[in-house]
Amino acid sequence: MTSTEKSSGLPQHIAIIMDGNGRWARARMLPRYVGHREGVKAVKTIVEACRNKGIRALTLFAFSSENWRRPRDEVGLLLDLFIRTLKKEVEALHRNGIRVRFIGDRDAFPKDLRELIAETEDKTRANTTMDLVIAANYGGQWDIAQALRVIARRIAAGEINPEDITPDIIAGEISLADLPEPDLFIRTGGEQRISNFLLWQLAYTELYFTDVLWPAFNESVLDEALQSYANRQRRFGRTGDQVEQLKGA
Repeated sequence: MTSTEKSSGLPQHIAIIMDGNGRWARARMLPRYVGHREGVKAVKTIVEACRNKGIRALTLFAFSSENWRRPRDEVGLLLDLFIRTLKKEVEALHRNGIRVRFIGDRDAFPKDLRELIAETEDKTRANTTMDLVIAANYGGQWDIAQALRVIARRIAAGEINPEDITPDIIAGEISLADLPEPDLFIRTGGEQRISNFLLWQLAYTELYFTDVLWPAFNESVLDEALQSYANRQRRFGRTGDQVEQLKGA
């Protein structure tokens, strides 16, 4: 989508913070783990819906760099669920032409998970129907810092000068540099913040917040978010009149 287009169609790239698994379980007097397990079912539903609608890319915030602060048992269960889900779903994702990618600092993960991530990426690398990006041990501040480390090494090697650094240079080293920036950001669970997710990439993204807890998020709720997006005019710093004039040019 160009910067002069009204959002009359579908977003190319959707980014989602999947919030509310624990609260969904608590409301039903169930262990938090059950909420996470049901959340995986919602992921499958939304991935399929996005693929069927022709969405180009879907980025899901699965595990933030701050989630390590949760109780150790819960972190262990989350990682175990992560591993079992990847093993179970990778073949179906591959058959459906979905390229699976991971962003975040993998070094903190156990060796078997790091190897499984690499195997999943290798297996699906040539797929072109949709990109499914999993943000795991990811934080937006970490992302910007790692980009700046790359640029600093390029300066030290004499490839570029400090004066050459522009937003485009930084954007080229940020995660997902080869994908369109998210057009639509969705957060479930009633919270209205972006929680250190894709800080650079969300600069001009349309934001949508819903009280629906993630395990209850389904295609009809997704459609509500898409309808909200379609009714917005994306100005990118221009006035509404300028956008309409450019559309008619």
